[in-house]
Amino acid sequence: MATFKDHKVSVNELLGLIPEAFLSHLSTSTKVDYYSKVLHGKKVFYLLLYSILDNEKLSQRTLEDTFNYSGFKTIFNLDESETVRRSSISERLSKIDSGYFKEIFECMYNRFSESYSQPERDKHNLIRVDSTIVSEAARKIKEGIDQKNGKKLIKYSVSFDGILPAGVEVFNAQSYASEEFALPEAILKQVVKDTEHRNIYIIDRGVQSTRTMKEFSEKKVKFVIRAKENRKHEEIKSLIETNQDLDLGDNLLIKDSIVKLYTGMPVKNKQGNVHYRQEKVENYFRLVVVKNKKQPEKVFYFLTNDFKLTAKEVADYYRRRWDIEVFFRFIKQELNVSHLVSLCKNGIQVMIYMTLIVAMLVLIYKKANNLGYKTAKRRFVLELRELITGIMIVFSGGDPSKVFKT
Repeated sequence: MATFKDHKVSVNELLGLIPEAFLSHLSTSTKVDYYSKVLHGKKVFYLLLYSILDNEKLSQRTLEDTFNYSGFKTIFNLDESETVRRSSISERLSKIDSGYFKEIFECMYNRFSESYSQPERDKHNLIRVDSTIVSEAARKIKEGIDQKNGKKLIKYSVSFDGILPAGVEVFNAQSYASEEFALPEAILKQVVKDTEHRNIYIIDRGVQSTRTMKEFSEKKVKFVIRAKENRKHEEIKSLIETNQDLDLGDNLLIKDSIVKLYTGMPVKNKQGNVHYRQEKVENYFRLVVVKNKKQPEKVFYFLTNDFKLTAKEVADYYRRRWDIEVFFRFIKQELNVSHLVSLCKNGIQVMIYMTLIVAMLVLIYKKANNLGYKTAKRRFVLELRELITGIMIVFSGGDPSKVFKT
């Protein structure tokens, strides 16, 4: 059967990497199939996998139609007599254990990331962390972050290693409207998996709390954060040596210093009102300031707790943060993550884990075959449809090579 001749990895090979035995084991250990007659965990997994790939706009109606489609049943070996209704899918998404899909996502990420070469491992120890949001009318969604325009938000805080998404946290409580609370929690949950503390977390200006940076340092979490300009600090020592070359390629080095930062400590007065007193934190941090050579008015301030990096590495590492913005655009434009299929938190968690699983498959396909994002998604779907057609021809006693001429 013909696919794309110049491709090194096919969709059939990638689907073969889905851990079937692990899915079956999880079904037992998580009890995900209890009280379910038709929509067992594995079937929901394959239904969402196929539907996210094959539908431009996903809904519970399209999930119903997909499950009842003979091509879907053929490729995933389901009984032709099985059918489901939209209401059953809606209820199942609201109650099925989202931890089942989280464990599949983590298993597949570990399997794929183990295939990185050593240079790639060194390169992809940079974990870009940022959030993207999805909004919905307040009357539709039960729990979400309130907005003044009458909508509610769901926040996805994602960790991305430069090739694949490494983790995600879903936030719908008002307290997580600020990145000061969402990103540190997402990072500290990701750190649990990094037992050797090899990763460096790249963070934008959403996190500026000195207390958070202090906590990161105490927990051996290395970071590079873009700081706000001219924040209050005490310079302890300059790391710029006499006659040092300040040319960093695209930037010029203005400052590289060991510093102590200040934080606001809440103090109550006699009337019970709270004000904040500036107090110096005793932890040491490093402040790197660079100026863009082409646009001198652009000055960037970076804070880090890694004193082994060069100033150029600090600036270059932050620049790679843009990778996660490209990834967000990909999952919004190509995988329809901006649309909420389920409006309860459990269903939202199930959908984001499945979207990231699909994203991993497409991104591995993209990387192996040296394709762009849109081309990779388009060709992945074309191969998948061709695979279904070939299987149906074989099952009906035909020879697919007579249809797919190589």
